Amino acid sequence: MNPSTDDDPSHRTGRLTAAEEEPLTALADIEAWKARKHYPSTLFAGGPVFGAAHERPDGGWELHPYFAGLAPQDARDGLAAHLRLLARSATDRGDDGAAAEYLAAAGRLDREPLDAIRVGAERFRVVRAERFIRMGPDGPEPPRRSDPDAGAGHRGSGDLHASDDPAAGLVIHPAEATQDGAAGVLRVELLAALRKKGTVPREVHEDSRLAAGSHPGGVLLPATFMAAEREGGRWRPHSTGTAATPGDARDGLALHLRVMVPWQQDLTVAEREVYKRAADRLDEQHCDELAVAGRHFRIVRVERLVRVGPEGPEGPRPSDADPVPPPLAHDPAAPDEDDSPPPEPDERTRRFLALFEEERTRRTRL
Repeated sequence: MNPSTDDDPSHRTGRLTAAEEEPLTALADIEAWKARKHYPSTLFAGGPVFGAAHERPDGGWELHPYFAGLAPQDARDGLAAHLRLLARSATDRGDDGAAAEYLAAAGRLDREPLDAIRVGAERFRVVRAERFIRMGPDGPEPPRRSDPDAGAGHRGSGDLHASDDPAAGLVIHPAEATQDGAAGVLRVELLAALRKKGTVPREVHEDSRLAAGSHPGGVLLPATFMAAEREGGRWRPHSTGTAATPGDARDGLALHLRVMVPWQQDLTVAEREVYKRAADRLDEQHCDELAVAGRHFRIVRVERLVRVGPEGPEGPRPSDADPVPPPLAHDPAAPDEDDSPPPEPDERTRRFLALFEEERTRRTRL
């Protein structure tokens, strides 16, 4: 890690608080120390995630809901939507000038890939978090008993939307630190974890090295969760995204078993029934391990670290994948949009839609 040239060390740590802050329970800290023993290794869990934040008048940066974008543009789109909500609130209180400023800023985000924007005296930015998992002899760490989880009535029922984001409303204070105990030790470990040369493209390694110098501090966000499968002695995630709670991750795995597996593998009715029973077991038992048809699945705990520098939390890096442009970005070379109706879906697509609709109907009836 490259040392900072700034003489003021205050930005080397970060404080994480919430609007209604709750102290860490003794159980959570005990479990965190146990995790260090049983899952001693920490590995990168795919690519980073992105969210939006605004600077508070009293200091620090408050995170917006749904800190789960897989590319910076996902966070920009969310920020544009947030600004439009602020415009609506300004209109409701009769402040048409503020409403116009918010709408103008949202319009810029629709056209330009901006990672920071100011509206009057308010500052907003896109924030980057690196993801990690703990590994042990038996594989990746599952959820802990102290991890907040959706109620039993949520699992396998209701709509297909995720739970509330546990990071929403948390405030990153660059100049203070309150993450102690096992969380503080983990934070220091993850800050030292850089993308190794030769394991990633050169620009990714170089950006990782530069970030250690420009944003030497950091804070841990609440953990998120994903489903993983063991194949040939190795574990691989089922998707690039993560869920807010273990229950949401189980719901995603159940959806995979009821919809994606039958569609991808063109299963017969009898073969589908095996996976449907496994998904039912997942819903009923709320388990974090599941074996079905010779396959082994696990719900995995994912840590998130936001690097922090003198000016606040780190934003996107030049090497971060950002494949989709802003929704209204205009490419002069692009042809005009085709107004003709979309083609009829083929048989395979119709089968997928039927499976998904069957699952949606099942959940709404519970």
